[in-house]
Amino acid sequence: MKVEICVDSPAGAFAAQEGGASRVELCANLLEGGTTPSAGAIKVARAGLRIGLQVIIRPRGGDFLYSPEEFEVMKADIVTAKELGADGIVIGCLTAAGDIDRERTRELIALGRPMSVTFHRAFDMCRDPRQGLEELIALGADRVLTSGQEASCLEGIELLAALEKQAAGRIIVMPGGGVTPNNARRIATATGVKEIHLSVGRTVESQMHHRNPKVFMGGVLRPPEFSWKTTDAEAVRRVVEGLG
Repeated sequence: MKVEICVDSPAGAFAAQEGGASRVELCANLLEGGTTPSAGAIKVARAGLRIGLQVIIRPRGGDFLYSPEEFEVMKADIVTAKELGADGIVIGCLTAAGDIDRERTRELIALGRPMSVTFHRAFDMCRDPRQGLEELIALGADRVLTSGQEASCLEGIELLAALEKQAAGRIIVMPGGGVTPNNARRIATATGVKEIHLSVGRTVESQMHHRNPKVFMGGVLRPPEFSWKTTDAEAVRRVVEGLG
């Protein structure tokens, strides 16, 4: 059973490695579901990792219908990830009608090789998941990350099991979304999958003594200014051991 941990920093990646994860998915901006990390973050993570490094290629939050300029950014970021030694990329493009954007996906997969390619939870927004799965298989994607088109994998467990059966070894179906140390084994057992994806965090408190309460760096809906989440190595270890 392979455990992929979603992280938003090199420090989080190293904690996932310490906990026994098979690989990490490196992102920025997890509050928006993850966007492309900086070249510096990829470089530092790669230098300290012995496990697999997947890099999400997502130019912004929001939907997965990208402008021509955004698509060019995605291609440039794939080249950067490859040059910096990433093992894989995580992509997702849809059409306005809610189908897999086959032409763009084909182009991104070709550009990414020989890295592995995961189609991310844009899949959960596609109109017909069974058709979408066949299209991803035909395009040559290595895996698909999905919650079963529900808010969490527990709610989507029936579709996850059906997709795993439909895939029949032609593509890896990797549950992700609402997976926790407490339910990971249940989801894996009920679906028959061989890989699972989750984030496990702990809160880090700022060491700042001086704090200006009149100024904040985010928008109206903003995270706390003086605490943040990072990956919890012990929680990762519990998941890995529980699935072993």
